[in-house]
Amino acid sequence: MTISAAGYRDLANRDVLACAVVTVAAKLPMSMTPLMMVFLTKDLSGGYVLAASLTAVYVLGELLGAALLGLLLDPSRMRGQLAAGLVVGAGAFTTLALTTNVTVLVIAAFVAGAGPSTTPGGLRAMLLGLVPDALVPKAMGFDAMITQVVWAVAPALVTVLALSVDRRAPVVVSVSLIVVAAWLVFILPRGHVTSRSGTAKPRVVASAWPIYLVSAAALAQLAVAELVLPALLEHRGIGIGWIGPLLTGFAACSALGAVLYGLRPWPGSLRTQGLVLLVITATCVGAVALFPNLPGIAGALLAAGLFQSGVLVTRSLVLRERLPVGAHAAGFSMMYAVTGAGYGLTAVVAAWALDVGSPIWAVFGGVAVTLVLTAISAAAEKRQPR
Repeated sequence: MTISAAGYRDLANRDVLACAVVTVAAKLPMSMTPLMMVFLTKDLSGGYVLAASLTAVYVLGELLGAALLGLLLDPSRMRGQLAAGLVVGAGAFTTLALTTNVTVLVIAAFVAGAGPSTTPGGLRAMLLGLVPDALVPKAMGFDAMITQVVWAVAPALVTVLALSVDRRAPVVVSVSLIVVAAWLVFILPRGHVTSRSGTAKPRVVASAWPIYLVSAAALAQLAVAELVLPALLEHRGIGIGWIGPLLTGFAACSALGAVLYGLRPWPGSLRTQGLVLLVITATCVGAVALFPNLPGIAGALLAAGLFQSGVLVTRSLVLRERLPVGAHAAGFSMMYAVTGAGYGLTAVVAAWALDVGSPIWAVFGGVAVTLVLTAISAAAEKRQPR
């Protein structure tokens, strides 16, 4: 595969920037949701337990929605389909802010996750349809950078709005952004992806399962970082207040890593690059558990973030090569669902390890999940035709 040495400035055109604006408006509410649930329910009966339960239901809605609704995406009607999903999500988020009934909250959380769940995959497919093949790696790096920046900004934004304005203020901002995204999606140009018609065949989308599996393995590292790090810091006698700066640094390094990956061609096939980067990421995350002091933990975590985003970019590029153009949106949506499942699986393993052992073993448990998923994927891909 030959990659142009053109710089990111070649992406600075109206169409790509418009897609970036829609992506930020659509993804920011998704990344705000977990912490937003905490502030919404902290004064209700159940408090933090209710918040965790609603977040789990929201994620379940995202997973099922992305996997099932993604198959219904028709490239020729994608803008309308994405807008409809976003509007449904806006209504569900509004309901979350207006009711205290637990049953209604659970239903609204599920719909809020399922409605816009195809948006990340659909927008990624639309972005790739706007750029020539030579710029696709840079476009994917740009998209990954946007995602990481959004996830870095979201917690701070929710906290400031909830504490300085009102506990419902983050919901108001989220709904506003979703409505704006639903409107702006219609201004996006029709690239070569959206000029085709017909939905993707489930068999075709499912055939790329080894690619989805490695994406799940990559997100497993994020689960370890977010869920085990607080307990690890306390175990090492380090102030829990460092968790915010460390996770922000992790996201910032992930954004930087995505940009660096797209700057130039790298040796080896995309499959090989992804597997190598994933093993390096897992090694860095494992090293987080071994360092006894803050500088060592911070250095290992930042290095993990730097390499992790490269895994996600390479897997998206491999998926683009594997599936026909008309199945890209469905494939990216399926990848989104499977990566969420990988996050959830690692969360379960980490919670069990924390319960029966120590945070160190919880980190190693997450790394083990990553390596097992990687090994299964590598063996499967080796048997499949290129």
